[in-house]
Amino acid sequence: MRILVCNDDGISSKGIIELAKSMSRIGEVVVAAPDEERSAIGHAITLHKPLRIEPVKLHDVDIEAYSINGTPADCVKIGVDVIMKRKVDLVISGINRGPNLGTDVLYSGTVSAAIEGCILGIPSVAISLVSYKSDDFSYAGEVAVEVAQKLLEHGLPKGALLNVNVPAVPKEEIRGIKVARLGIRRYAETYIKRLDPRGRPYYWLTGEAIDTSQEDMQLDTDIFAVKENYVAVTPIHLDLTLYSFMDAVKEWFNKGQ
Repeated sequence: MRILVCNDDGISSKGIIELAKSMSRIGEVVVAAPDEERSAIGHAITLHKPLRIEPVKLHDVDIEAYSINGTPADCVKIGVDVIMKRKVDLVISGINRGPNLGTDVLYSGTVSAAIEGCILGIPSVAISLVSYKSDDFSYAGEVAVEVAQKLLEHGLPKGALLNVNVPAVPKEEIRGIKVARLGIRRYAETYIKRLDPRGRPYYWLTGEAIDTSQEDMQLDTDIFAVKENYVAVTPIHLDLTLYSFMDAVKEWFNKGQ
C-alpha cells in the first residue's frame, strides 16, 4: 500500500514526523508537505507562481520526504501527480497541532489536504491532536493507523473522507472512539491594531475558542466527544448542497410564473 502523508504545519513539524513513522507500519510512505506553516489557509491552490519540490531528510526518520513551497492542497495535488505518479492508495493529513472541530474544517489546511485527496478519488483522512501545547503525538499516531486500517477494510462512499480529533490526554484516559457529527465552533475574535516602522496601521487577528454553553453542547457532536475524552471520528463529504431547502428556493423563483 502506498500512502501520501501531508499537513499544514510544515515539513518539520513533530506531528507529521510521528504520522509518517506510524503509517510506515502499514505501507510505503511518502511525505509531501509545505516548506513552512500554512495553518488556516483552507483549500487555496497556487496558480500565479511556480511550485518547487525539494527532497528533505526528516529528523530521525528514514522516509522519502519532500518540501513544497505551496499550500496543503498543492502538496496533495503535486504529491499524487508528480511525486507518486498517481499510484496512491491513501492520503492522510496531520497530525495537526490543535483541534479541527466543527466549523474549523472550513478553514483548516489539514482538512483541506484530505479533501483534495478525496477530490482526486483517493481514500483520505485528516487527523488532529486537540492541543496547541502538547508535543506527544504518539497516541494520535496509533489512532491514525487504526482509522486507516478500518477505512481500507470497509471503504468510504464516493466524495467522503474522515476527520479525526484526538484528545491530548494520557492514553489510559481515552474512553474510546465515538463517531460524531460536526458541532459549531465559535471564536472570540479581535483585530489588534498596530503601527509599522513607517507609522502605517496594520491589523493582527487574535482569538480563542469560546467555551460552548451546555445548551449548544449537543451530545452527538465532535466538540462534546473530545471534551469527554473520546476520539471523535466524523465522516464529511464534498457535497455542500442543502437539499432540504431546495424546494423553498425554487418557490422564490416560481411565484408569478
